[in-house]
Amino acid sequence: MTTESYWCEHAWLGDGSVQTGLLIEVDSGAISSMRVVDSAPPGAAVLPGITLPGMANAHSHVFQRALRGRTEGAGNMHTTFWDWREQMYALAATIDPERMHRLARATFGEMLLAGITVVGEFHYLHHQAGGVPYHDSNEMGHAVLRAAAEAGIRITLLDTCYLHGGLASGGHVPLAAEQQRFGDGSARSWIERVSRIEPVGMARVGGAIHSVRAVDPDSIETIATWSWRVTAPLHAHLSEQPVENEQCLAVHGLSPTSLLARHGALSERFTAVHATHLEPGDLKQLARSDSTVCMCPTTERDLADGVGSARKMSAEGVRLALGSDSHAVIDPFEEARAMELDERLDKMVRGHHSPVDLLHAASAGGYESLGWPGGGRLDIGRLADFTTVSLDNPRMAGIPDADLLAGTIYAAGAADVTHVVVGGRLVVSDGHHTSIDVVGELRKAMR
Repeated sequence: MTTESYWCEHAWLGDGSVQTGLLIEVDSGAISSMRVVDSAPPGAAVLPGITLPGMANAHSHVFQRALRGRTEGAGNMHTTFWDWREQMYALAATIDPERMHRLARATFGEMLLAGITVVGEFHYLHHQAGGVPYHDSNEMGHAVLRAAAEAGIRITLLDTCYLHGGLASGGHVPLAAEQQRFGDGSARSWIERVSRIEPVGMARVGGAIHSVRAVDPDSIETIATWSWRVTAPLHAHLSEQPVENEQCLAVHGLSPTSLLARHGALSERFTAVHATHLEPGDLKQLARSDSTVCMCPTTERDLADGVGSARKMSAEGVRLALGSDSHAVIDPFEEARAMELDERLDKMVRGHHSPVDLLHAASAGGYESLGWPGGGRLDIGRLADFTTVSLDNPRMAGIPDADLLAGTIYAAGAADVTHVVVGGRLVVSDGHHTSIDVVGELRKAMR
């Protein structure tokens, strides 16, 4: 890979200040040098605006992008998460590997246009109808990985274990007909399949426990042991709905967090997704284990999940990341400010998180959660993943240099991203993907 250089009009280096006139040189996909210069030297690409570390989408269900708008109109506006889930199942039944590839490629392109440079794909749509494996048992996962490589986004495929249809008074219930495609029969069969996934390029493989509803305690322990053995990130949906807590307590006598802790899932490589309805004591367990919580505010508000307390999490020392989950909207700036603004509405108090904290959750926090600790910060030796936001638009115009960081977090949006670099390569230039017609591909994928 040849050496590239990028001159940033403004750049955020990790504290509360913004540097003007920063030249970033890249070698073999990593930042090799940084220095302040007054103007762009010959041959350097100019990035006008404010350049930030690449944004991380730590929780994605890429096929659910096809639901956007379809669950909101007349006749589709149901009242609960559980109603919405039935519509999601109906969509999942229509996805085959070819459609998964087309939809994922277009949606990853949309993420790049929004400034997202790494994605964690929480992938549980594995098999054919009835749970029959494809000839390549990882054909769906390979379709997702291929789509990411073609779009130019970094990815961690969080292959998800999904064994049961839910919790009831007698314990776990079998998979329903619409869930058969998700299951592998046992945790050991899941491990055998995952071990055959072949990531290429800017891709890694991690694991996921769908939820305590879908994975029994013995299987949780098996998966956690696998995660330790292969040093892979491990994610799980956790306490997204109060019903999940009630069922887990009734069946196991523990909160979902305590159940995962008892069976070895919590660690510095573990990420709890949502964690909206934590029980007393759950936060301390997550903090003691150095786990991360990935909040998905735009999906949590869309599904009426509730508002999690990121302020309490942060105060306890729980690390934070952000994701777009069902892709009701793909906008990392909206996710970041929503973590603060939604809690303002809930608590009727301002100032739970600083702009630096919010941007860290949207960048480095997600990179670490996904097993890419070299990303999410502009510094020598770090991954050359960065995003530039234009200042030449009505949302950002006139903001003083001293307030650029706060202004970006609280006013900018995905449409203001003009340039995106992943692994040292420019993949978005002047607001357009350099190789994909994202709008055209999204339209075709939706059809």
